Amino acid sequence: METIETGISFYKEGKFDEALAVFNRLIVNEGKLPAYLHYRARIQSRLGALEDALTDFDSLLELDTYNTTYISDKAVVLHLLERNHEANEAFDQALNLDPNNPYRYSSRAYFRDRIGDLKGAIEDYERAIALDPEDAVAHNNKGIVEEKLGYQKQSKQSFSEADRITGYKAPKGNENPLPKIDTLKQEESLDPSDQKDAISLKGYFKTLSGIFTNKDTREEFMAFIKTKFKGS
Repeated sequence: METIETGISFYKEGKFDEALAVFNRLIVNEGKLPAYLHYRARIQSRLGALEDALTDFDSLLELDTYNTTYISDKAVVLHLLERNHEANEAFDQALNLDPNNPYRYSSRAYFRDRIGDLKGAIEDYERAIALDPEDAVAHNNKGIVEEKLGYQKQSKQSFSEADRITGYKAPKGNENPLPKIDTLKQEESLDPSDQKDAISLKGYFKTLSGIFTNKDTREEFMAFIKTKFKGS
């Protein structure tokens, strides 16, 4: 008997076509359960079927209007569709509903970086850090943005703090910072067909295990990066 675990197993193995077929059958046979829709939306995103993914996220939000995970996931799809005004509104909404979660600020910060709002990105990373000072992702990515702006002293401090938290020590003679944590965050490189400078669903935030000290935030972040994005 086909179950959700079957679809998830295919999904984790990168067998997205097979996973999509499983979730399509589950939805036909058992109805539009939120877990089925959510996985199907993520799979569709990985396959580049962004409009289909958006439809599923809209259905999810009809069932649970204020679910910040659905809202944030939808924001990413909107960005990939180059609907950045709507994406920004969705990131804002998720943050307003969950204002004490540093992950929400880091998510919006990364989005702002990608659309060229570098100062806004730094502000959001600073807010994330204020909520979770041991968030190495925020320190590291803040350093990247500071470097883009020419803030060399600040960027060096940010990279040093990220190194301290992760225990990373650069080899002698190599002063390069940790790789940019491309999340939103993964273990893969950009597909040849996706070379432009836009957020990718296969690794918006690529990071290190245990990067967050807050258990709930860390688990959400890792789920996010493993299912949605691809690093650049």
